[in-house]
Amino acid sequence: MRPLLALAILALLAGCGRATTRQEPTMDHPQHSPEALSLARITPREPGIAFELLSTAIETDGNIDPRHTAHGDNLSPPLHWTRVAGAGAYAIILEDPDAPMEKPFVHWLIWNIPGGLDALPEGVPNTDHLITPQGAVQGKNDNGSFGYFGPRPPAGTGMHHYHIQIFALDGPLALKSDADIRALVDAMKGRVLAETELIGTYAAPEQQ
Repeated sequence: MRPLLALAILALLAGCGRATTRQEPTMDHPQHSPEALSLARITPREPGIAFELLSTAIETDGNIDPRHTAHGDNLSPPLHWTRVAGAGAYAIILEDPDAPMEKPFVHWLIWNIPGGLDALPEGVPNTDHLITPQGAVQGKNDNGSFGYFGPRPPAGTGMHHYHIQIFALDGPLALKSDADIRALVDAMKGRVLAETELIGTYAAPEQQ
């Protein structure tokens, strides 16, 4: 009986080993992009400054109003933030780290928002140089257009998290609209007074 008992124990241990093997990401739980979000790549000069970002486009459960997605009206969300003392400009980056790619998908780059402002209206025009707010510049998103491109995750990839990151800067940046996200992040390093983010969620409709 002892050989049979030994075989049973070995089989049990083998089964336990298989149970601890890491499973491949499923369509319901997509693998996060390995590259860090912009917020994690910048250290503010004065950590701990109170800074809050709000939007009526994000519902109480965290879901993004479909009007602000590329499945809807593709309007940039209205944003409101607390002013940071000494800020000469603000920059906003919107990224989706749940996109099935090697880096977060860039949905929006906008910088040189005047330091005297504490809000952006809904539906900022999709142009590189803005009249309102005056002096603000928008770069290209990963869809290839200037300005905002709303959430449009691939069907079957589950819930995506959209990180609206705002940076209070000591002044405007000398960047042209053809600057990409890496150039923007590099230009902001050492010039960020405070930073914060607002996260909204969205999943593709079952029928598109």
